[in-house]
Amino acid sequence: MWSFPQNLEGRYVRLEPLTLSHLPGFQAQFDPEVYRHMSHRVRGPEDLRAHLEALLSEPGRVNWAVFLGGELAGRTSVITPDPQNRKLEIGTLIFKPFWGSPANKEAKYLLLRHAFEVLLAERVQFKVDPLNLRSQRALESLGAVREGVLRRNRLLSDGTFRDDVIYSILREEWPGVRVQLEERLYGTFPGDPRGA
Repeated sequence: MWSFPQNLEGRYVRLEPLTLSHLPGFQAQFDPEVYRHMSHRVRGPEDLRAHLEALLSEPGRVNWAVFLGGELAGRTSVITPDPQNRKLEIGTLIFKPFWGSPANKEAKYLLLRHAFEVLLAERVQFKVDPLNLRSQRALESLGAVREGVLRRNRLLSDGTFRDDVIYSILREEWPGVRVQLEERLYGTFPGDPRGA
């Protein structure tokens, strides 16, 4: 059985267990553009309680609130961890005021580092709505590889089906991805010959 830390902390972000106590922060930051590509419809702040309850009740899912500089910046989750096959999925939602900040990159970095260096995962995957080009670009800039499209992979709350674009990072790719992420997040470090 895999275990995940309750709290993870980087230079910029802190991850703490997501609870319903974070609901007011989600409601205060509501922007329909942030939820446009979600598989569960969130039309307004009034839908966020049901959204969080669904996340928190999903079997096997591990959820964290993402804080940047003490402010709630979104949430991130490990979805369907599969220790037998040494793989997991990461899903993240960042509030619009924090787009372009270190929140998304460092939250993913902390979870990827735990997955590959502690759990010894072979594969971490991400699913993205084909229309969510912003998330696809973000994953590609992380170093994730686009594998393809799972057609009609997800039944939406309105009764229609959605395709999912699948991205992944494999264990042997992690060292290069890690270096690239650390450079983008933290720059070079003292003693790093590239910083001279």
